Amino acid sequence: MSGEEAAPPGSSAAARPGGWPEVLAVFLRLGLTSFGGPIAHLGYFREEFVVRRRWIDDRAYADLVALCQLLPGPASSQVGIAIGLSRAGYAGALAAWTGFTLPSAIALAIFAYGVAAIGDPGGAGWLHGLKVVAVAVVAQAVLGMMRSLTPDRPRATMAVIAAAIVLAIPGAWGQIGAILLGGVAGVLLLRTAPATDHASLPLTVSRATGVAMLAIFLLLLLGLPLLAAATDSQSLRLIDAFYRAGSLVFGGGHVVLPLLQASVVPPGWVTNDAFLAGYGAAQAVPGPLFTFSAYLGASMGPAPHGWLGAIICLVAIFLPSFLLVVGALPFWEGLRRRAAIQAALRGVNAAVVGLLLAALYTPVWTSGITKASDFALGAAAFLLLFLWKTPPWLVVLLGAAGGAVLASL
Repeated sequence: MSGEEAAPPGSSAAARPGGWPEVLAVFLRLGLTSFGGPIAHLGYFREEFVVRRRWIDDRAYADLVALCQLLPGPASSQVGIAIGLSRAGYAGALAAWTGFTLPSAIALAIFAYGVAAIGDPGGAGWLHGLKVVAVAVVAQAVLGMMRSLTPDRPRATMAVIAAAIVLAIPGAWGQIGAILLGGVAGVLLLRTAPATDHASLPLTVSRATGVAMLAIFLLLLLGLPLLAAATDSQSLRLIDAFYRAGSLVFGGGHVVLPLLQASVVPPGWVTNDAFLAGYGAAQAVPGPLFTFSAYLGASMGPAPHGWLGAIICLVAIFLPSFLLVVGALPFWEGLRRRAAIQAALRGVNAAVVGLLLAALYTPVWTSGITKASDFALGAAAFLLLFLWKTPPWLVVLLGAAGGAVLASL
């Protein structure tokens, strides 16, 4: 990419017909209809923007997906942000994120109000059914990620070691350490020549802008924990926790589960029952799984909570995606050719499988599977998801109904 920025995104020269309102309308429809998780989202995006609207060609789209998979954060949302950026500049990027994210965020915040209205939901049968469905969803995610990200013995071994580290050192430090160790192990053990077939991305961002965005990203990542510790502000603690989760999650939306659980459950901000209920409900809505943050923000015990908490947590968890996408674009052409970068990514991805494997055991399995009937319900949910390809929202509804029936017997 050129270091020049003669027509920066957001300028009239960079904008296309329709501008940001067109981007908002298209992504709002996708946000209302895109069920199935990040891989399905990328399929919807290709059909909409490569095949139907021709906003981007196939090779450039594939390269854009590769960049967003390299970055931490929700890959499908980052691809959407980049497409909006290429279509209508920075306003288009914001419009793409808003349209794709808002429907599920609003739905999950409303669900949080419903859970709060019930009072203590710990003994509710339908709630336990949602926790059992979460077991099936995470198990399916682990299996799918193992097939694609740990296809050989070295990477499978890295995943198991990462899971052991996370279980032995609970909390964010164990997770961060496992990710860093995976990256180092990848550089040492998984170096191969990277693919050379690629296309230049249709985005113009200067190196100066990229450096500024990456500097802001690092400043917030390192500075927010210090600022939160130095003050008594619960808002800053929320921003720190959710910004860190959005900055450190590699490998898809499900991997955010252990990071968020370690941040909000131990300090008592959200109960474990409410956490897993929301995670189960998040499978029933379209759009990115990171909108689970809106549910958690609305469910917080200490203020800010409700709609204000939902907005704070939602913005904080997605902010790293904006900074990283814009910051990485000017350097992607050079970085993607480096064998060390590709090897580190393979190691990080293997560690991510380990993080999710540890989360499958605790808190998901230990909270959801407490008796034989739970195991049977979870196995049925997994069968519907994995083999029968049942829509996740329908499995969630069936799981909640099954939990209520089992509780009444």
